[in-house]
Amino acid sequence: MNEKEKTVLLSVPNISGNELKYVKECLDTGWISSAGSYVDKFEQMVADYAGARYGIATMNGTSALHTALILAGVKPKDYVIVSNMTFVASANSIKYTGADPILIDADPKTWQMDLGLLDEFLDNKTSINLEGERVLITDGRCVRTIMPVHIQGNIFDVDRFKVICKKYNMSFVEDAAEALGSKFKGQSAGTFDKLGIFSFNGNKIVSTGGGGVIVTNDKLLAIKAKHITTTAKVDPMLYYHDEVGYNYRLVNVLAAIGVAQMEQLPSFVNKKQFIGNYYREHLRGVGDIEFQHVNDEVEHNDWLFTIKTKYQEELLKYLNANNVMSRPFWMPMNQLPMYKNCLYITRIDNCKKIHDSCLSIPCSTGITLDDLKKVVETIKKFYKNALNF
Repeated sequence: MNEKEKTVLLSVPNISGNELKYVKECLDTGWISSAGSYVDKFEQMVADYAGARYGIATMNGTSALHTALILAGVKPKDYVIVSNMTFVASANSIKYTGADPILIDADPKTWQMDLGLLDEFLDNKTSINLEGERVLITDGRCVRTIMPVHIQGNIFDVDRFKVICKKYNMSFVEDAAEALGSKFKGQSAGTFDKLGIFSFNGNKIVSTGGGGVIVTNDKLLAIKAKHITTTAKVDPMLYYHDEVGYNYRLVNVLAAIGVAQMEQLPSFVNKKQFIGNYYREHLRGVGDIEFQHVNDEVEHNDWLFTIKTKYQEELLKYLNANNVMSRPFWMPMNQLPMYKNCLYITRIDNCKKIHDSCLSIPCSTGITLDDLKKVVETIKKFYKNALNF
């Protein structure tokens, strides 16, 4: 490996707009904490972009999920159905409420929650109790809601999912952490039911360093969300709190970065999609590489470009040794020690197959064409030189 050769990074923030200007304004005026105009502005920009009425900014995507689950009525000893193939924050947010995850295997092509398995599970393993709640037959505990996750910014068949939810009278909390800029039939991810969330940590398509936003069209839910994420403080002057709240509000200085990032979001989405199309064009037919399937109704933001190969481990080592940063997929939830005993609905464990054969490759919005060419050529060299394809 040439130590002096520049490494093509995986997915880093693109700080090329008004970020410094807006942060300096916060510092100059002293408005750096959770109060300040940039918090309100950032919330509204995210809501407007998604086509929602209200946005509530939080310190990260996990806190947004936790809050949204509380708003959805999730209680201790409830169950929440969630994608088994996801980042750990999805399952963790469920545990924060005292509930337990029920894990659903992934579709082998789209990597999203397997809707056939979901339908089958709700039909065969749940029933309605005397209070009208859907419960797990084996222990009578309430299956309160569903948390679908838009893996890698892709979106499942929303129409079919809504039919299933209506059939079993189930609500859902949408984990759109990775899907800002993705759409299904022209409608933004995060807005398919009452509550959705986006994440804005360092590797997301728009970053505030750390941050999340809950989006909703329900005014009462928005008011409640802002209340409990601000320590449930009733009066701005008096330190009176009427319930257990959380210090979850995003601070103004990070929101200022978010505003500058949101100003650039359309160009960021366009660049991500350019990167995705470039890789699909130049890596199609190379070795045994396969891509995540995207349904025709979906406009994919191509957030974190990921390829599938049975040589995942070898290719990961080769790319990183040759200054092309790449990473494996997240470990499925049922393979983590704290979730290994959760109910896992599966037939052939597609999640394990996906995890064991997928890796993400560089796709920062600031990536150059030369960098893209380098990534492609390095992958081609691996198949040619290491495997004699």
